[in-house]
Amino acid sequence: MENKKLDRNVILTGLTSFFTDVSSEMVYPILQAFLTAVMTGAKALLGPILGVIEGIAESTASLLKVFSGYWSDRLRKRKGMTIAGYGTSAAAKGLFLLASLGWYFVFLARFLDRVGKGIRTAPRDALISESTPKDAQGRAFGYQRGMDFAGATVGAALCYFLAREFLDPLGQSLTDMNAFYLIFLISIIPAFLGVIALFFVSEKKEPAELSAKARPKPNLRLSGYDRNLKVFFLAQFIFTLGNSSNQFMLLRSMDVGHLLSTVILMYIVFNTAATALSPVFGSLSDRIGRKRLLVLGYVLYAIVYAAFGFIDPSLNWLMWVFWPLYGIYYAMTEGVEKAMVSDLAPKESKATALGFYHTIVGIGLLPASVIAGFLFSLLPGLPFWFGGAMALTSVIILAVFVKENKNPVSGETK
Repeated sequence: MENKKLDRNVILTGLTSFFTDVSSEMVYPILQAFLTAVMTGAKALLGPILGVIEGIAESTASLLKVFSGYWSDRLRKRKGMTIAGYGTSAAAKGLFLLASLGWYFVFLARFLDRVGKGIRTAPRDALISESTPKDAQGRAFGYQRGMDFAGATVGAALCYFLAREFLDPLGQSLTDMNAFYLIFLISIIPAFLGVIALFFVSEKKEPAELSAKARPKPNLRLSGYDRNLKVFFLAQFIFTLGNSSNQFMLLRSMDVGHLLSTVILMYIVFNTAATALSPVFGSLSDRIGRKRLLVLGYVLYAIVYAAFGFIDPSLNWLMWVFWPLYGIYYAMTEGVEKAMVSDLAPKESKATALGFYHTIVGIGLLPASVIAGFLFSLLPGLPFWFGGAMALTSVIILAVFVKENKNPVSGETK
């Protein structure tokens, strides 16, 4: 299995993920610094507004994922919706250039970027799943997440070197708004390169006998899915309640005394660890099972998040230890979660089930980021301790109540 080449569609969607994340991660590490600069007269509201922006952008847009997945299953079309979603996200980045008119343009840019993600994610994941043999699903999704993180690493590196050119020599932070706008403008280029790659994807053709009337309809009722999949979704929702935006980890790293340039470097290390290990853990899940790897990953997350809450300025060097560990958590879980949903979902509802997964996670992100924003304003360590507790709760649910497919081809469970 390991020597088989990945399907051309998997390679191309991986390239799209790479270029899209180059674009996104040129912006993401400096977003909280940019918002701070925009809100010079209302810094006390920074935490709550950052939480509202990230929470609403992620969760509201995520409501689209189940419906885009459903219509992708109904139409049996993946490519067009995937292109539309990535195109929307690429165009949204231009709105950052209007942020001098008000912080709400930052919100609008983030919101439309996530709307694009809501449209594209389930059809793209279904395209990857349908282009891959059952015994290599973890490897394919691990590759896709690895390309995500590879793009994120390159994007964060470009952000770092561009930001270094414009750092204020006294405060060692970005103060020139034109520097932010230049980075935002450059970030649009790789976003559209990612969209172009999708035009070379080949839509998988159905057997001729499956006409529009004969094909089974996808299931839009969550109650109709396998019990194990529903319990897995519950565990994901509880986990997400404590999984606030990574902006709070960046903010926390600066809060304990690190400069913006140092924090960007830590973010690069995080992405590098996730890039290198995502394909490895994806392939490992094909051999040892998804659940075991997810449980270990969520335990690691709880440890890292709790540590972020306890680290103070005198021990801020420990951030260099826990940022790469955070990358390992991502590598152990991100692609593996999608592979597990694909294993448990019925064939005719694969994109819909993946849409449910992303939507349930998205619904949890709104309260997660809003809660984190207000907890951070009370005590910077609180959102991280809360996140660790939610992760351990989800570990218990997953370990005790979810049975996975031992052999996705036969459907045997354990």
